Amino acid sequence: MTPSWRKPVGAFAIIALIVIWCVAVASLSATVGQWPVLIQLVFYVFTGIVWILPLKPLLRWMETGRWRLPDA
Repeated sequence: MTPSWRKPVGAFAIIALIVIWCVAVASLSATVGQWPVLIQLVFYVFTGIVWILPLKPLLRWMETGRWRLPDA
């Protein structure tokens, strides 16, 4: 069995996604820092979870080569 090229490419894409997301959220810190603490909490919890959403199709592509689930 030969290793797939999709796994290293996918791993690089995951790292790039995390770095880009961190830079984007950190660039908003000056603005978010002026908000009330509870709103900041909601913002950071939301942004800390939402980056995971693109991972499911990416991980599926890494394993199967398809972005979507096959039709039943």
